[in-house]
This record gives sequence, structure tokens and C-alpha cells, in this order.
Amino acid sequence: MTTDLVEIDQEQPAQEAIERAAAALRHGGVVAIPTDALYTLLADPFDLHAVARVFHAKRREVHRSLPLLVGDVPMAEDLTKDLSSRFFRLARRFWPGPLTIIVPASAKVPLKVTGNTGRLALRQARSKAANAIIQRLGQPLIGTSANISGQPTCRYGIEVFGMMDGRIDLILDGGLCGGTGGTTVDITEPIWRIVKEGAIEEKEIAECLRTN
Repeated sequence: MTTDLVEIDQEQPAQEAIERAAAALRHGGVVAIPTDALYTLLADPFDLHAVARVFHAKRREVHRSLPLLVGDVPMAEDLTKDLSSRFFRLARRFWPGPLTIIVPASAKVPLKVTGNTGRLALRQARSKAANAIIQRLGQPLIGTSANISGQPTCRYGIEVFGMMDGRIDLILDGGLCGGTGGTTVDITEPIWRIVKEGAIEEKEIAECLRTN
């Protein structure tokens, strides 16, 4: 398989590039795009062949879950159950942005996506490309870091190409993605915890969730 690379403007991605990415995803493809949490791999979470391709591309252990990108809070609610007030407080404060929130998954989410954990990691990106593709397809998408598991997430499209040529279908190359990557918080237990700290610091999460 040949991996195609298309240059885009991160602030004004061309509609042709968006449609090309959407078409690849409709057909079970894997696409890399720039986001506010560095480069990210996209795929259809309801297409189990596409899900398997993401695991293969990343050499990711199959028991590990895959995070999803959503277009808004209602789309997130449709994928979850028993959401707590903490979710809505965090989403209202940090979405769109580089915060992934781990919540209980609904039955409609394939077990392969949750790594058989029953939990789901969700994020609304501050990325014009990501949100345009989600809007075009009208559904959430797998949104996992563009890297081989255990290696740093790629900051440039050409880095993704060098690491994943032949493993994915398309790269929308927007040049450099700055920043320190995303933060992940797990709110499925009575005591929330930071799984990974990135652009959003733990103290900001604590301040948001502090009882008034």
C-alpha cells in the first residue's frame, strides 16, 4: 500500500483535502492529520477492519483502548452512559482542546475500541481539519496519536510519513504541530486521576473539579 501525502493549511484546510480524507475513512482507511494534540490517526470506530488497521499501524497491544474524537458534547453523550457532572464541567471548560476524558462506554461502542474495558476516552479537538472531517461524516472517529506505540508522537507530517509509510492511507500534512501533546483524565472512579499530563496541567483539572 502506498501512503499519500497532501499538504494543507491547518487554519484553512482545503475542502478537496477534507473530502479526500473523508472518502478514505468511509472505505475503511486510516488517515493522519494535524491537531492541537500533535499528529493524530483517524479511522471509523464502527468498522472493525479499520480498527484492526489502526492497531497494526501503531503496533499497539490489542488490550489497549483507542480514544475517539467527537464533534460536540451531544455526540459524546451518545457514546457513553452514566455521565457524571464532572464530565460536563471538564468539557465546558476545556473543549475543544487537548483534553481527553475517560468515561463509561455505552453498548454501541465496539468492545475492540474500548480494549474490553468498558471505558472510553473522548476528546473534542481544536482542529479545523478534524472537525471538518467529523462534520462531513456525521460521526465520531478514532483519534489516537500518530506514532508507533512507545515512540514519541509525530510533530510533522513528514515524520508521520517516515514512520508509517505503507501502514496508513493518507496524511494531511499541515507542517509543524507545536505544544506538548494532550492531557488525559480518568473520571470513571470516585477519585479522578491524571493518566497522562500534557498541555493541560493537573492543577487546572483540580481547579475545574473543585467543589464550590
